[in-house]
Amino acid sequence: MSVVVLNKDGSQVSSMDLPEKIFGVEPRESVVHKYVVTYLANQRQGNASTKIRDEVSGGGIKPWRQKHTGRARQGSRRAPQWRHGGVSFGPTPRKHGKDVPKSLRRLALRSVLAAKIQGGQVAVVARPVLDPPKTKTIAALLRKVSSGGSVVFVVEGRDEGMTRAFRNIPGARVSSAVDVSAYDILRASRVLVTAEALEALAKRCGTEGANAA
Repeated sequence: MSVVVLNKDGSQVSSMDLPEKIFGVEPRESVVHKYVVTYLANQRQGNASTKIRDEVSGGGIKPWRQKHTGRARQGSRRAPQWRHGGVSFGPTPRKHGKDVPKSLRRLALRSVLAAKIQGGQVAVVARPVLDPPKTKTIAALLRKVSSGGSVVFVVEGRDEGMTRAFRNIPGARVSSAVDVSAYDILRASRVLVTAEALEALAKRCGTEGANAA
């Protein structure tokens, strides 16, 4: 298994061999699905809130007497059927987050990377061609290697210069090998990495949990 190595013009100059044991596995769709559902749940803030009838203001007295008015009996203007009344069974702040086992995160990342590599959507870019990182240079490269879809560029470590260079490029983002998630890679139509970042990703994936359910 190998990936192509590109220069700053987006042309293939060589190829890079990858460890079959890590990136040659069969993608596990069930694991990726479980990871994505959990990942998106953890992004939810859970701030939706409503007030029940005991929490709304007003309505301290009975609107009218119980009988002989010709109207339906009412006990308080705080009741749900009244305007500005309380809400029945409304949402309250809560946490939507779920725990994700480390082995599942590792297996999901390995599966997503394997699927992208096997689909020819991953390419290695030599880091020297991007130094110093400039928006104009990177935008020109992305126009040649992508067909208008989203692109994620993975570098070996957190780089403020690369972050600034990618800031004004629509549909493209940069992430470090330690921070990029399987979801980031999954939703990108094209994945570019440096050789050092690919090695770091291989270490993150590892071999532990390869046979996990």
